[in-house]
Amino acid sequence: MDTDPGIDDAAALSMALNDPQIDLQLITAVAGNVTVDKTTKNALTIDNFYGKHVPVAGGAKTPLIKEFEDAARIHGASGMAGYDFPEPTDKAIDKSAVEALHDAIMASDEKIILVPTGSYTNTALLFIQYPEVKDHIEKIIAMGGSLGHGNMTSAAEFNVFTDPHAAKIMYDSGVPIVMVGLDVTMKALITDETLETIDKFGRAGHMLHEIISHDFDHNENGTAVHDANTIFYLLHPEAYTTKDYWVDVVTDGPANGETVADVRGAYHDGKTNASVCVDVDAAAFNKWFIDEVKNFKN
Repeated sequence: MDTDPGIDDAAALSMALNDPQIDLQLITAVAGNVTVDKTTKNALTIDNFYGKHVPVAGGAKTPLIKEFEDAARIHGASGMAGYDFPEPTDKAIDKSAVEALHDAIMASDEKIILVPTGSYTNTALLFIQYPEVKDHIEKIIAMGGSLGHGNMTSAAEFNVFTDPHAAKIMYDSGVPIVMVGLDVTMKALITDETLETIDKFGRAGHMLHEIISHDFDHNENGTAVHDANTIFYLLHPEAYTTKDYWVDVVTDGPANGETVADVRGAYHDGKTNASVCVDVDAAAFNKWFIDEVKNFKN
């Protein structure tokens, strides 16, 4: 997982660290919701909160080209407001995120699945510096983008807006991509009922209740825990409806960071580069979220 915790990233990491079907080999951090020193610390914090020791590597401090803009207004100054976490006992490994990703991917006996839930700067740098890794990646399940509306600007979703040039490199890489964007993450909201239910499930349930309750991405229907959808898709792709499109990324102007899907098939000679999630079973998402937290060993 390549991540920028972040409240919703913390929820996604919680699922990835604890679900027995997932073999999480590496966590890399990137600047996004908050600065990379904070996202690295937060990744270590969640890792250690569950008594895990998955290697964590710090990555890109800034986008490739554009100026860095965080989302501390949503996630709090620390990135994970709402809970008094103990200090992590582990330290980040002595490798950059790109080096750690390269080494882990090339050392694997089987193709890996890369799950970016922050900006795609680390992924882009990986493909620039080590293009040979592309053949060793089964697919990328990326939180970000949308088919026509944004949450950072009217056009752009936050992860893509943060580093649109990196997003373009990722979408042009030739690696199979599943786009888990706002089209589904704004439907699969964690309901207030789900929040109250998980609060009963021990230390981890209470922690997730507290930080999600402090997420400002909330409306009368619930809270958008965007990044957890990547893990739900990984485990239950049948809960999503997808359509294959060619996705381009706008890298300048007022639509900077917009993901433009060729929905008419008018360009790119019929080729596609992404399976775009367009619908989700929101009730199944909430049930899964509850069941996962209930089964955490904490």
